[in-house]
Amino acid sequence: MFGTSSSLAAVARRAVRVRGGVQGVGFRPFVYGLAGRFRLGGFVGNDSDGVFIEVEGDLGAIASFLDALRTDAPPLARIDAIDDAPLPITGASGFTIVDSRRDPAHITPVAPDVATCADCLRELYDPADRRHRYPFINCTNCGPRYSIVTALPYDRASTTMAGFMMCASCATEYADPADRRFHAQPNACPDCGPSLSWCDGISGTFSLRGEHALAAAVAVLLEGGIIAVQGIGGFHIACRADQDAAVRRLRERKRRPEKPLAVLVRDVAAAGLLARMSPAEAALLTSPAHPIVLLERRLESGLSPSVAPGQTTIGVMLAYAPVHHLLTEAGPLVFTSGNLADEPIAFTTSDAQQRFAGLVDGMLCHDRPIHAPADDSVMRVALGAELPIRRSRGYAPYPVSLPAPMRPVLAVGGELKATVCFVRDSYAFLSPHVGDVENLETERALTRAVTHLEQLFEVRPQLVAADQSPVYRSAIWADRFATERGLRLVRVQHHHAHVASLMAEHGLIGDTKVLGVAFDGTGYGSDGTIWGGEFLLADYRRFTRVAHFAPTQLAGGDMGVRHPSRLALAHLHTVGIPWSDDLAPVRALNEETRRILRQQFARHLHTSVTTSAGRLLDACASLCGVRQSVSYEGQAAIEFEALAAQAPLGVGRHYPMAVIEPESNEAPMQLELHDFWRQVVYDVRKGRDRRSIALDVHGALAEAIVTVARRVRDMTETQTVGLTGGVFQNVLLLTLTVQRLQKAGFTVLTHRAVPPNDGGIALGQAMVAAQAEPS
Repeated sequence: MFGTSSSLAAVARRAVRVRGGVQGVGFRPFVYGLAGRFRLGGFVGNDSDGVFIEVEGDLGAIASFLDALRTDAPPLARIDAIDDAPLPITGASGFTIVDSRRDPAHITPVAPDVATCADCLRELYDPADRRHRYPFINCTNCGPRYSIVTALPYDRASTTMAGFMMCASCATEYADPADRRFHAQPNACPDCGPSLSWCDGISGTFSLRGEHALAAAVAVLLEGGIIAVQGIGGFHIACRADQDAAVRRLRERKRRPEKPLAVLVRDVAAAGLLARMSPAEAALLTSPAHPIVLLERRLESGLSPSVAPGQTTIGVMLAYAPVHHLLTEAGPLVFTSGNLADEPIAFTTSDAQQRFAGLVDGMLCHDRPIHAPADDSVMRVALGAELPIRRSRGYAPYPVSLPAPMRPVLAVGGELKATVCFVRDSYAFLSPHVGDVENLETERALTRAVTHLEQLFEVRPQLVAADQSPVYRSAIWADRFATERGLRLVRVQHHHAHVASLMAEHGLIGDTKVLGVAFDGTGYGSDGTIWGGEFLLADYRRFTRVAHFAPTQLAGGDMGVRHPSRLALAHLHTVGIPWSDDLAPVRALNEETRRILRQQFARHLHTSVTTSAGRLLDACASLCGVRQSVSYEGQAAIEFEALAAQAPLGVGRHYPMAVIEPESNEAPMQLELHDFWRQVVYDVRKGRDRRSIALDVHGALAEAIVTVARRVRDMTETQTVGLTGGVFQNVLLLTLTVQRLQKAGFTVLTHRAVPPNDGGIALGQAMVAAQAEPS
């Protein structure tokens, strides 16, 4: 095979190991083709550690093969490492794909679900193709992955497609190395694969299948109706986005009065009619994950004003499943998570039928089981790069690579925007978005996510990590889980977890310290008060609270959070500014409510102490007349950012925030707010442009961060500043802060892999717990 004896000296055999996201992405067919290209013998297969390869042939060809493994890899592959070692020559002359092997001692990442590729879309719309308008078309380069996998290695028998036997045509494609569907595990066609069915909202019975089911769904949409659609990772609720009556009816039925709704369109050209986008935003929108991307809304979009009230942005998503492409024939669609308020997403037909009765006018379902539900991911672009808001479908459960191997840990996150995280070896596997763990339904969803990831990646945690809060349902769940398993529970301070998550995604190791600026709405502090405007000098093992906002009172717990007017009056009381009727938050509350609040603040009666930056922004929004009550978490601050973004060009200073040095070296610095509030109130009273006030508030926060960072650098020589917490979803504040810190000579870390909000803290909890001292 290899020529004359003189060339035999150049023959070699190598064992190759490829680790990373290399299963379910067409890597074995790619290797098969690569071996043929370089005339190499051997084999390739999947196992629990990734992909194993043996190649034999010309030494130069093997070198080229190894180079091409990385440079020419399939577009969905994510290679973490390629190792090779010499083997004895066997004289192999052919190359094959061998059966998968299972080894519990090793683990490999699972590919996330991927949007329909261009080749499949061409076939979907080709009348001559046997998969013309087939809602489950897929290939090696696209389609469901995580949502259908039940075990590793990734083979058809370990997916929910195991119950669909391929027809002769599909089996031929599956076995043909030259075919795009070679070893595509979800491969199917109308003759042998899943199908659609339509359940009428009146009769509650499934009466139509296939193309007739799809036609019925489109007809209801065109008539202004509301439907449920079962997709890759669960259900959506959909209606026409350009029909205001339909959108308002959806909001009423779903009990979602104001929170923005995502819009689904067919392609990027259609998205461009609704919103303006930068090249970076367009690239993110069209990426294989196809997340919801927050874009600047066009005034002439023609969308219902009820889609995103009070917002200058709109969440846009391109169709990522074949059925979505077919449904967009009805026009742009509101496409929101298939749940009622505060519930996890529905993903089975039986569950949807129970929960959506009275909500929808019909349901478009399918018979391909969803094993692991995954809600849509939400992204923004900040400073030219993606900023995760919700990391779920298209991203999870692909792991964050850790800087060093860690002991196995389970972390359960916080209460809002919860995810769970398993650490095994050098990987941190984060679940898709679970939701707000405030009720039994979401707690069950958390249990399901833990069970699935634990079984899929065969993790046996040695530690369990949870928030320090004594009332979070997730922390109570973790305590119960740890007790049942006989495991140690590590309680991690909320804002330390935020900082640790940022450090982990940037690969920081050991005792490396950063100044973590953790700004959010609520987090249980080590002193029992509510933190949220924190400057922590931290590594993974410990932190020092070096500065925070001056504390104020929060009256009424959740009632105070839901009414920014109460927050504004609390701040005014703290700094001694009278409550006069010329201020919007004063007018928003009746005299009796104001009397009660005065008594509460004066006597510290049924109040909490908070240093929250998120609540400070809520109070500013109230004073500027933006929002006196909210219907969803973060609403006032989000609308305040939108107001600031509209400030006239050339405007931009900042309000004063004095940094007060502590009397004791053990105490933290405080950002004193007396002058800040007096200047804001003065500008409000004299009728200054609210947009300019909002911009200057953002500037004040950015400048205060720089001031504290400089003082900490002078004391400790700490040069790296990390920005984390839900407040840094605010792109305007993030941009102003990063620019000013970099101008001051700091290295700045921001989130790019996990969200800055509580959707990312499970990673930080796991890192802190993994490096905790033995009990």
